Amino acid sequence: MADPVTVVIDSLEAHLLPADTLRVALVVPVSGVLGLLGPGAINCAVLAAREVNAAGGVLGRPVELVLVDGGRSPAVVAEEVRGLVRAGVVRAVVGTHASDVRIAIERALDGAVPFVYTPPYEGGARRPGVYYLGEPASLQVGPGIDWLIGHRRARRWFLLGNDYVWPRLVHASARARLRARSATIVGERLVPPGTTAMDRLLEELAAARPDAVLLSLVGSDLIAFNRAFAASGLRCARLCGALEEHGLLATGGDTTGGLYAAMGYFGGITTDANLGLAERYTAMFGPDAPLLNGHGHGCYEGVLMLAALARRAGTLAVPAVEAVADGTTIVSGRGPLTLARGRVRQQVYLARADGLDFDVVAPLMSSM
Repeated sequence: MADPVTVVIDSLEAHLLPADTLRVALVVPVSGVLGLLGPGAINCAVLAAREVNAAGGVLGRPVELVLVDGGRSPAVVAEEVRGLVRAGVVRAVVGTHASDVRIAIERALDGAVPFVYTPPYEGGARRPGVYYLGEPASLQVGPGIDWLIGHRRARRWFLLGNDYVWPRLVHASARARLRARSATIVGERLVPPGTTAMDRLLEELAAARPDAVLLSLVGSDLIAFNRAFAASGLRCARLCGALEEHGLLATGGDTTGGLYAAMGYFGGITTDANLGLAERYTAMFGPDAPLLNGHGHGCYEGVLMLAALARRAGTLAVPAVEAVADGTTIVSGRGPLTLARGRVRQQVYLARADGLDFDVVAPLMSSM
């Protein structure tokens, strides 16, 4: 069972070719605004599947991954996943992608198979069979806001994000946090995904004179903004909820000392578990592989958590998995993660960009 893990990259092929493996839909963006995340996320899922298979697989069968491009429209992605599940081609779903895609998948599945969703998300109610490994908005950016108010005297804030469900609810959480700290919101904008013309936004920022900008832009939009900001000569703190190592590299790095990211994982975390993970990742994919980062690492956790849930329940039937999910624990690069009410307890870190790298400056909290 330690043979190399197969990734089926065409869902039609998965429908046509029978297999004695246990197939899992891996929903990651390989196109669109978030396409930069795809290669690292796939690598991390493959590493986890290989480790699961070396330990006996899932329900006695080796895991095989079926790739679904999560960078397309929510309806298209959800329909492809539903078709794979209804045909019995896949037995579960693991995904890192935008929240609007997640919501469409949840509705399409309607609890038919377990779905482990790994990136930061907006919080709220949980459907049966859906398990969240990422940080809800209130626990991700809220402590970062507190830190910047306390350490950078950031009293005037501008909120800027893409116009879909995750940024909207991140901003709602941020508004409440800022009001509680008697801080001032001097502007707010939500822009369509795919926005790359930043001149007007920078003019608005210059006019508003914020001490800090909360950025809930994602993917290529976030990269475009940070590039334009660096070239503009504007100087204020920026707090990002979706900036990871590849986004920083694509931006060209940052030397202002004012670009921050709040995430549950950074590749540079110096825990024993993460150092071991980095060694295994490099041994499998080589020194020039995509960097370990929060979104990719989430897929590593997602495959491990799915296997742990199946092992604990003895099945992948959602009612049985739901009955035993609480208390299910895995160990990933950020240490032990234990499910409680379909979510995990975790640490959130604040990191500051230092050239092309992140310097983790503070663990912000350990909570639900």
